[in-house]
Amino acid sequence: MKDKVIAPLKTFIKITSIVLMSGAIALGGMTLYAVISNQPIPTIPAPVLALGGFAVIAHLLEAIVAIRLAPSRQKAALPYAIYTFFVGTVGLQELWMLEEKAND
Repeated sequence: MKDKVIAPLKTFIKITSIVLMSGAIALGGMTLYAVISNQPIPTIPAPVLALGGFAVIAHLLEAIVAIRLAPSRQKAALPYAIYTFFVGTVGLQELWMLEEKAND
């Protein structure tokens, strides 16, 4: 019963995270381009850019953990790190679950 509720929630989190991370990267890139090329900076509220930057850094740290942990779970390090970068904590949780299943 628990898995019937958790699985759709994880899927929703993954899809939402991929969309939001892509948006944060795009907004950051757009702002950086505007600053470098002396264009007017888009009127995006500063808290939105700060939250996006925080999310990118947090997901980058999770990807670093995944790239170190994936080989011990018989997963390719770089693809799993990229996956974890975009889906976040859910990717790390899936990696930990692989270890638990292997030990059972």
